[in-house]
Amino acid sequence: MRTMDEIKNTAGEFQSAQEAIDWIVGRMEKLGMKPGLQRMHLLMEKLGNPERRMKFIHVAGTNGKGSTCAYLASVLQACGYDVGTFTSPYLVRYTNRIQVNGADIEDDVLLRLVNEMKPIVDEIAATEVGPPTMFEISTALAILYFGKVAYPDYVVWETGLGGRLDSTNIVNPIVTVITNVGHDHMDILGDTLELVAAEKAGIIKAGVPVITAVEPAAIWSVIDQTAKAKKATLYSLGDQFNLTEVNSELDHQSFQFNGPFRPIPNLSITLNGEHQLKNAAVAVMTLEVLRQYYATIVEDVDLQKGLVGTKWPGRLEMVSQEPRILIDGAHNPEGAATLAAALQNVYSYKKLHMMIGMLATKNHTGYLRHILPLVDTLIITEANFHKKGDASLLADIASGLLQEMNLEVDIVVERDWKQALTLLTNRTEQDDLAVVSGTLYLISDVRSWITYQTDSEKGW
Repeated sequence: MRTMDEIKNTAGEFQSAQEAIDWIVGRMEKLGMKPGLQRMHLLMEKLGNPERRMKFIHVAGTNGKGSTCAYLASVLQACGYDVGTFTSPYLVRYTNRIQVNGADIEDDVLLRLVNEMKPIVDEIAATEVGPPTMFEISTALAILYFGKVAYPDYVVWETGLGGRLDSTNIVNPIVTVITNVGHDHMDILGDTLELVAAEKAGIIKAGVPVITAVEPAAIWSVIDQTAKAKKATLYSLGDQFNLTEVNSELDHQSFQFNGPFRPIPNLSITLNGEHQLKNAAVAVMTLEVLRQYYATIVEDVDLQKGLVGTKWPGRLEMVSQEPRILIDGAHNPEGAATLAAALQNVYSYKKLHMMIGMLATKNHTGYLRHILPLVDTLIITEANFHKKGDASLLADIASGLLQEMNLEVDIVVERDWKQALTLLTNRTEQDDLAVVSGTLYLISDVRSWITYQTDSEKGW
């Protein structure tokens, strides 16, 4: 008679999807992030290179890449295509990151694929390249799912961190998107915007067209030079294509798109903020390239339907009406500038109360310079994550900036984010607006708690 261990090994190491997910996610604290593609190349080779069977749209950028991915997926679905998406971080469940037509990878499929990968991961871990990381295994899992189970027509493929050495860079896409370049992950990607741009430009492939909204000129030139070196046609916002804003109000913006192939009038989106017009224009230019060069069928009525129907949780998302609570995953200076512009131009309120929580590695001074002039109350908390920033240190930075800027803001430190959320809610009266911002690890917890009264799994 076989022992229980022998039966378990025959069936696969993991007996449930949650066991498999715990094994993957647990590698984050143990191994962290290890940029490089050696382990990914080995993984793909041993899995039979399923990544070679699919049409990828590879999307990188400091801000806006998630929204751009959402626009692309929504429109392509509206056109009748099956669309896979791989995005990060996820807001509620680990499976949110791997979807086809908006539906998460099924638990039984995830379990089967992870059990298929586990011996290969162990085999690679024993070599000189070392054990694959959480993000590498997640990337491989997505590729396995799309390439061996779901077979989508297109895969909208978001980078995790940077580009050149990001595990998603294992693919050869049919089109490349770089939304913008800003101050983020500079401890890993480089201490100047030019170095960050060079890392993101690392996803550009020979002869594959590139769409970008990168500015200013010094940063754009890094993308331009890489594209020229790779003989990749570059389509830049403000040059080869542009947009003209027609109307902007809460939950509805319209614009005209002008591109190298044709103008497209009367396009609308429901996501808020001027930046979303740029993200939508980048998505439309990408779709125009697919239509022009890859015979993708994009009818104008489907384009409009897909744009209007695009949702992107956690970004300028109103999650409560009484009181009004807006959540936004702005966590770097550029994201804060975008949030500040939306708070000034889109939303009305008597008083503005903000709750923030950051990771320890972010540019907090640049973020706070944009936010402090707008708020009446700043509640500083800590995300439930191992790389969380210290709330007291963030409060010290804010206090110093308030003196420098000659501003008066009520600063409250509450390390427990649930207690901080209660404070925020209690302070927000009928005509006020509450905003929760900062790391998406905090945003995911707050969103899950307000929407479902449950904690999120959240994470990379």
